[in-house]
Amino acid sequence: MGALIFYTAIYFLGYFAIHGLNLIAGRILINRRIAGLVGVFFVAVFHGYKIMSSPLPARQDTDATYALGYYVIFPVAVIVGVFLYITWQEKKDNDSL
Repeated sequence: MGALIFYTAIYFLGYFAIHGLNLIAGRILINRRIAGLVGVFFVAVFHGYKIMSSPLPARQDTDATYALGYYVIFPVAVIVGVFLYITWQEKKDNDSL
């Protein structure tokens, strides 16, 4: 749950940073949703690298692939799924007009 909140915060940091940039520029320079998703992927790559290159905690039966799946792949997959759903809904709403 904590990793999902962490990656959601990363998404919104990128989203609102680009929103501010677009407001300063006075026009849309970069898509906010895609910028948030790129930020999530960027952090996920480094987070995954850190998990794989660090030694395992003592007296735990889990391995690094479990940690990678639970703390990186699952939250990123959820965020990508929500991103695709919202994009699909927006496209559907724009097509119905």
